[in-house]
Amino acid sequence: MQINLRLMKNHIVFLLFFCLCGTIGAQVEVTPEDSALVVQLLQKAKTERGDEPRMIYFGKQFLGLPYVAHTLENGDREHLIVNLHGLDCTTFVETVAALSLCDSYDQRTFKDYCQWLTTLRYRHGKMTDYTSRLHYFTWWGEDNERLGLVCQVYDPQVFVETQMIDINYMTTFTKYYKHLKSNKQFVKKIGEYEKASKGQKFRYIPKRLLNMPQSSALGVIHDGDIISILTSKKGLDTQHIGIAFWEDGKLHLMHASSLYKKVVMDKTTFYDYEAKQPSHIGIRVYRGVKF
Repeated sequence: MQINLRLMKNHIVFLLFFCLCGTIGAQVEVTPEDSALVVQLLQKAKTERGDEPRMIYFGKQFLGLPYVAHTLENGDREHLIVNLHGLDCTTFVETVAALSLCDSYDQRTFKDYCQWLTTLRYRHGKMTDYTSRLHYFTWWGEDNERLGLVCQVYDPQVFVETQMIDINYMTTFTKYYKHLKSNKQFVKKIGEYEKASKGQKFRYIPKRLLNMPQSSALGVIHDGDIISILTSKKGLDTQHIGIAFWEDGKLHLMHASSLYKKVVMDKTTFYDYEAKQPSHIGIRVYRGVKF
């Protein structure tokens, strides 16, 4: 059963203070509706999920939810923001992954959810300030792989190209980032992280191979895997992320779409979707190890 999620026009935000992953008194911004929804989703999953992959099951609960960008930029100080009434591509994947982890460990409280969301979103699973957030998806994948939460999917038959990381977009275009415009120390720290990533190499599937059927080597991608869409844009590594699913032997993407302005299980095949994106070059793939 899909839960009806509605955008609340006049919702009340309240703040909670939890001990999250070693951070004493961590501030959590959330609406009463969203905190209650987390618990409701986790309780329903106990009886309704069955054998469906967790990332698919929980992803479906948000179908039709509005696409909303920049929801993590509230306030002047970094704090955990829980927003289930509007998602972008990254917060959609993080939300679904955090719910999946809770369900996997049979942890069904809002505090459990916040702990997993913090672990996924922040470097080494600990929130300190703006610079501890895993802003580039290369960082997200690398950090969560180090924590044993995800692993990279690989098959030499389809992962035939190599991406060399050279990320510097945030420090080049600080004007686009609220917390970097007026904080030179943050810019310096982010720059250090960017430089540390330079030169890393990752194998990826070029988009020309995404038309292969599920029965081929492309079948190494499973329902519920996390798809990182790579870009040729200077200074960036990833343009978009979503969740893989197969339909009639063709690969598709479940994602919070800026094009459709909502969360969708895209009816367009992933190959056809990518063919219309000239700056997209291919994909890396991550799979939940613990969920």
